[in-house]
Amino acid sequence: MEKNLALLKLGIKYLIRYGRRYGFLLAALIFGFAVVTFITSTKDGMYENVYYSAQSHYAGDIVAVGYNSQFNVTYHLESGEMKEIQNAAQFSGINPEYTVFRTLLGDKGVVYFNGNSVRQKHVIGCDWDNEEHLFSKMSFDSPRIQAVGDDGIILSAPVAKQLGAAMGDSVILEVDTKWWQKNTGHFIVKGIVQDTSIFGYYKVYVSRLSLNRLLLFDDNDCSTIGFFLGNSSASESGRRRLQEVLSEKMQTGPLVYNREEMDVEINKPWSGIKVFLYTMPVYLSEVSDLLDAMNIITYFLYVIMLLIIFVSAAATYRLILHERTKEIGIMRAIGFYGSDLRFVLWAEIITLWIISLFSGFLLASILSFIFSFFSFSWFPGFEIFLKDGKLSVLYMFSTIIVNIVLTFSVIAAAVVIPSLRVSGKNLQSLLSGEPL
Repeated sequence: MEKNLALLKLGIKYLIRYGRRYGFLLAALIFGFAVVTFITSTKDGMYENVYYSAQSHYAGDIVAVGYNSQFNVTYHLESGEMKEIQNAAQFSGINPEYTVFRTLLGDKGVVYFNGNSVRQKHVIGCDWDNEEHLFSKMSFDSPRIQAVGDDGIILSAPVAKQLGAAMGDSVILEVDTKWWQKNTGHFIVKGIVQDTSIFGYYKVYVSRLSLNRLLLFDDNDCSTIGFFLGNSSASESGRRRLQEVLSEKMQTGPLVYNREEMDVEINKPWSGIKVFLYTMPVYLSEVSDLLDAMNIITYFLYVIMLLIIFVSAAATYRLILHERTKEIGIMRAIGFYGSDLRFVLWAEIITLWIISLFSGFLLASILSFIFSFFSFSWFPGFEIFLKDGKLSVLYMFSTIIVNIVLTFSVIAAAVVIPSLRVSGKNLQSLLSGEPL
């Protein structure tokens, strides 16, 4: 142990002594690890932002959606179905942290104010207190009125701007009822949320009770029941368990895994209310295609950076060892074994690698900070990948570990063979300066 510690100290000493020769290799390692970390953390951050946007929009990691074939308003669950779904969730053991009930109206809602009108893509009836964990994470133009109540409405900033409406104004919401009639309600603007993404651009929130009455539903009815899990990665396994229990109690649709399968199934004929269970990857399948395309670019850049690290390490290390051949021969002459020489050489490169990890991570953080100020408004629909309008990163432990292991593997592949060859040479070859 004492011998290894002494050899480690010697390796660090030699690294400091030959620091200028290692400069290029250190720069390549720092830059390579920084770029690799920046690329992967940005990709993870973008997917996290997309998932959060979808989770907030659809209200859950697992969402039970009721489709009613008898009404004009497609999304509908009555009290009986609602109770069965809740019982099934309890029996299946998915253990949600939050359970959210919403009434949904698609693109059949229009908001009027001062002679202006804007058709909404999403009209959402929610329980304000029960969704506070979602509204508290949203960005508002000005502090929203906490007691929104049954007479309050929350608009998106683009819609409020088109209408010319401000906080405290009274607007009219027109909807199509379940019996194909028009119905209107007066609401007071109690919040204007900053959301220009495809999820929130044309979207308004009112209370579930108010929307139920406008649609002529019973007061306690809803359209969807969303389950927020403590671990989002368990959503698919939880969906399968919930499907098994629920399919024995009521009419359910098959599990689907993308938008295309969803459209096929919901367009098939049936009678009454049919419940489908969705997870966020189902809703995001089209976005996932874009992410997959970005992943190809990411992996390409990733491989390029690893190749740059390998070539830089291999060329620089061979040059350094060639210049130190006679010195290594002297070390052999004074009693160092081949294993001792390898230990010293590897101690140098491992110490250099550790320094590059910390420095590279710092550089990646600086790059992330700089890119957070860039505007991506020129990219239509890119807002769903952003957080508060900015590009953000997510440093996942598993991703960082993979980056560390891969960079170490590349460096090891570049330096192990040259170090074995130089440490295995005989004394005469070393002292004569024979090339590797």
